Amino acid sequence: MKKLPAQRGRVAVIGAGPGGMAAALSVHQAGHEVVLFERYPQARPAGNILNLWPPPIKALGLLGVNTEDLGAPCTAEFRNARGRRRVRAALPEQVVRDYGGGFVGLLRPELYERLLDALPKGVLRVNHTVERVEQDESGVRLHLADGRVHEADLVIGADGIDSLVRRTLWGDSPKREHNLHIFGGYTFDESVETEPGMCVLSHTRTVQGSWTAIRDKGRDGHQWWVLEAFDASREFTGDLHSTATSHGQAFARPLPQLIAATDPAHVQRWVIRDRKPLKQWSKGRATLVGDAAHPTSPYAGYGAGMATEDGYFIGRRLAGLDLSDYAAVRHALDAFEAPRKPHTARQSQHAYVLGQVFHHAPRALQPVRDAILDRTPLMQKVVGDSTPSSILAQLGEIDRAEARFITLLGLGGTHDTAS
Repeated sequence: MKKLPAQRGRVAVIGAGPGGMAAALSVHQAGHEVVLFERYPQARPAGNILNLWPPPIKALGLLGVNTEDLGAPCTAEFRNARGRRRVRAALPEQVVRDYGGGFVGLLRPELYERLLDALPKGVLRVNHTVERVEQDESGVRLHLADGRVHEADLVIGADGIDSLVRRTLWGDSPKREHNLHIFGGYTFDESVETEPGMCVLSHTRTVQGSWTAIRDKGRDGHQWWVLEAFDASREFTGDLHSTATSHGQAFARPLPQLIAATDPAHVQRWVIRDRKPLKQWSKGRATLVGDAAHPTSPYAGYGAGMATEDGYFIGRRLAGLDLSDYAAVRHALDAFEAPRKPHTARQSQHAYVLGQVFHHAPRALQPVRDAILDRTPLMQKVVGDSTPSSILAQLGEIDRAEARFITLLGLGGTHDTAS
């Protein structure tokens, strides 16, 4: 991709997850100097299994990330535990063809590897812990654990649910406990027969059991997860693989067989929590992306995807800007977050509600809930139809952002802050 001809400013990104790496790539393409701080010795995935919708796949490609053979193309369906379909999330054939499937199954490490491969040399700085962020209208100062101070024109907090940047801007806010936990794993065992190209999300009255096809480094396999209510104040002391095996027995093939075929070393557990949406992400010369702005339950299947989209959009909004101009920075940050807030808040809240409906409904109401889901089109309308609509809307937002970006490139980097 052709780049803007001059470095117009200095941007610091904190946190080298998908949102942080995407932001660094997009900011670099926008013509600015960017530094990506990671406190750990390497950019490391928090988890093993992952799914991506078409918008983040599209954003990754535009950011210069190699998306060829990235994951397995899947069609997503909700089913009951016996295997009866309740919902099908069907996207237009052209979208499926253009972006490698309606729902793509992969492992997190490969996404990280491809993002890291795309980062320009010298952008990522590992073993750099930011302890304090200060700012005024003239700039931002990041105080590092080793005593050094890094100065920038703008800081992007991509530092997760416990974000230092979020806390600095808006103070502490309580995490929202979903009182759910999830066990997930993957296998490349070829002996388990499955429906090809599927992501199947099933429910008993109390447990979700799901699986999806994956591709990882050219290998075909499957990932799976089981999810149930769990008091977040309790300590879990059980064995991960045996607990998952027990939960999986209530489901139709091939879920029990996939769990049985999984190496126990490839099973992980997460406690699910989020935070309520912020009314404002940005303040002064600082903004947030990904889980720092909108931590989201896995029920959305969109956490890493929305973080990637955030990173893409923030860089596009900074294209052509003189970052020493405080008013221009403020306008750009407001323009960045305005369309992102309703989309991400809707996904986050939708995921929270689904978790409550499926796992915290009173026992007496569970048969009624399941009868409604099995015998009426309610869930198809709420999930199966609304999800494709949201996906298409985000693809349209990316098209418009890229058109603006290309126009700026063609104009040599001039920018009308009122646009």
